[in-house]
Amino acid sequence: MTARIAWQKSSFSGGTPNNDCVELGASPTAVHLRESDAPGTVITPHPTALRALIRGVQAGEFDRI
Repeated sequence: MTARIAWQKSSFSGGTPNNDCVELGASPTAVHLRESDAPGTVITPHPTALRALIRGVQAGEFDRI
């Protein structure tokens, strides 16, 4: 049996249907990511890669000019 994943969208994404965002979900063995406008595509990054992504986001490495 596959564990059901409870997906969480960032509170910064807004509440309207056109505010797509990256969603996070946890299973008993991993953390998963998906884009809210493509919920069928799920990635399960290695914890080290996920940590690097989160640190990069926090540091503004992906901010648009």
